[in-house]
Amino acid sequence: MIVRKSAQEIEAMARAGAVAARAHEAMRDALEPGMSTGDLDAIAEREIVGAGAQPSFKGYRGFPGSVCTSVNEQIVHGIPRSDVILQAGDLVKLDTGAIVDGYHSDTAVTWIVGGEDAAPPEVRELVARTRAALWAGLQAALVGNRIGDISAAVEAQSQSRAYGVVKEYVGHGLGRALHEEPQVPNYGRAGRGPKLVRGLVIAIEPMFNLGTADTEVLEDDWTVVTADRALSAHWEHTVAVTDDGPRVLTARRDEPTYPLDEPDRVPGRELVVDASSA
Repeated sequence: MIVRKSAQEIEAMARAGAVAARAHEAMRDALEPGMSTGDLDAIAEREIVGAGAQPSFKGYRGFPGSVCTSVNEQIVHGIPRSDVILQAGDLVKLDTGAIVDGYHSDTAVTWIVGGEDAAPPEVRELVARTRAALWAGLQAALVGNRIGDISAAVEAQSQSRAYGVVKEYVGHGLGRALHEEPQVPNYGRAGRGPKLVRGLVIAIEPMFNLGTADTEVLEDDWTVVTADRALSAHWEHTVAVTDDGPRVLTARRDEPTYPLDEPDRVPGRELVVDASSA
């Protein structure tokens, strides 16, 4: 069942989103070669708990951390560890969320450890185009559109580089539960699927791979990796569908909350291709 959120519920989710965004900013500012993924998890948990919120992920189905920390060929759901030491040029995907007044947020980033110059051009482009796919999907989250319009907008950004688009793991609704209906695939046809209505809150989260779209789960029963061990990128935001346009509830301070009102601040806007012509 798809649960629409009231204006008051969306405000609670926006507060949860702001907490998760600040946690991401703290991790980004601290990130450097030589630190562990466990260090990043501790930073995020400190920020979330310090804001009076709860981590969405810690204890969820037994997950041990406040952040999923996935490195290089790991796509998603990596477990933070003190013995996983980050090196310059690594891709680290950080996925976290916060609970405020019983409502969840969910947001993910991909950073290059040591800065963009630490990775070759094709890796920088993978990160940038996956982020652009996220924002293309967010901008399609309009009243009257359908889930397929978001999916098609995301998938179109992968096609010029023939990236592998992960199919087993998709975006989703959220609210009082971390995962609700509807599912939001990163591939599909425009005009298909459930209609987007005012009050719908969803997480959009493209995952693009430099190689195959196929995935495997490691023996820890959490960490998802590319089947060919090629690099992967992952970006995610929580967005509310409103009469005023898509409202990004997890936007960081360098990103727009209403992307249609602030197109010049949309990350990777120069990379976005029109889904209808892809």
